[in-house]
Amino acid sequence: MDDNLREIVLGVLAAGVTTSLGWFGRTYLWHRRLRRTRRFLGLPPHSECLLVVGRKASAGEGTVSRDDAFALLELSALIKDCGAHAQVLSHDTVRQGIGERTEFCIGGPGSNRRAAAHLHSLLPGVRVNTDAEPGPDQASFTVGGERHRMEKGSVEYALLARLTAGEGTHPVFVVCGQRAVANQAAARYLARHHARLARRYGVDGVFCLLLRVVNSQAYGPDVVELVADVTQAATSPQAPPQGTGGGRRRARN
Repeated sequence: MDDNLREIVLGVLAAGVTTSLGWFGRTYLWHRRLRRTRRFLGLPPHSECLLVVGRKASAGEGTVSRDDAFALLELSALIKDCGAHAQVLSHDTVRQGIGERTEFCIGGPGSNRRAAAHLHSLLPGVRVNTDAEPGPDQASFTVGGERHRMEKGSVEYALLARLTAGEGTHPVFVVCGQRAVANQAAARYLARHHARLARRYGVDGVFCLLLRVVNSQAYGPDVVELVADVTQAATSPQAPPQGTGGGRRRARN
């Protein structure tokens, strides 16, 4: 074998080894990211999860808004990537505890009873105005004593939370927006940023984020800003108003 042929053969072998190492490296990193995503979402291969959706505001039971349906699609794609299966249920038909299966609960307490239960049990520091009458505080969020009002079509807020409780190991994801378009925006935020959230809070972490949807009238659910991490305020019970404490004051003589 002359020198030129030897160099060609060695070059081909080196290229093959480099390509193989690159392929194995990329495959390893892909599987590593997938394992991390599955653990963060509580979705091992072939597992089942719940997609719980509320009814459309000002509509009859069983009616789902278009934006909530889009939110379901955003999450369904994420679930499929993990190799898991989803069961879509109406908010008033779910009868299971927390942690038995991963749950994605979409909607606010005014349209989703399951969301109302999660807010009461797991996010006691959050108050949502569910009054049907129009007004400046309609659908407003109060978190840790700070109020966030909705400006329909201009500024809307959503809460995105990963919560755990009970004896089970699977998380509950609460997607609670002031409007259905905010629900979709929060679901899309989770689908796009789940890897970053897993790095920041850990694959078993608990968090509650306040998101702001900007100019949904023009941009729909595409422009979303992270306002603050409100985990501590949202998971801590609100202090009772002054003068209405649980203990009775002694009468003075």
